[in-house]
Amino acid sequence: MVEEKRLNLPLSAGDVAGLKAGDMVLLNGKIVTGRDRVHKFLVEKRPGKEDLPFDIAGTVLYHCGPVMKKEADGYQVIAAGPTTSMRVEMYEADVIQQYGLRGVMGKGGMGDKTLRALQESGCVYLQTIGGAAAYLADRIVKTIGSWKLEEFGTTEAMWIFEVKDFPAIVTMDSNGNSLHKEIEAASLLKFKELAHLK
Repeated sequence: MVEEKRLNLPLSAGDVAGLKAGDMVLLNGKIVTGRDRVHKFLVEKRPGKEDLPFDIAGTVLYHCGPVMKKEADGYQVIAAGPTTSMRVEMYEADVIQQYGLRGVMGKGGMGDKTLRALQESGCVYLQTIGGAAAYLADRIVKTIGSWKLEEFGTTEAMWIFEVKDFPAIVTMDSNGNSLHKEIEAASLLKFKELAHLK
């Protein structure tokens, strides 16, 4: 059985350097969410770090459009499953480099531009569990705040959550390794083998 690594956020460059593709991790601390509109805004409008309501340097940006329930004392997370990460491939490298992220998380992996940015900036891509939105919501212990909620709506706003033992797998590391590329290459090889059998 693979032993999980507990990571306390924010992460340091040393924390990231110690992670390899295939490592299973449990995140503890503050993460932020961001989908298409947040990424587009960060890249096109380029707000400074001081313009954001919270410091995102060293943290993990989760590709997630959470389902939220408004309550008297704030918001409760109902569902928090991952969004397909390739949707923001055109923006991610810039966001990583400009805002000092140490991790991005979603599902499905990302492309070569992001992989290069992970190496250059000391960052990792984490894949979490698809189809387990309610389970992942239970790993979120507190909703700390939001940004662009009125302008973007609950799904597209940036949320800051406190998480406890939030599960993920490192699938792209800061050394240029990508499990997604390895699986794609192995699948293509297998396909070619099968094609020759016909």
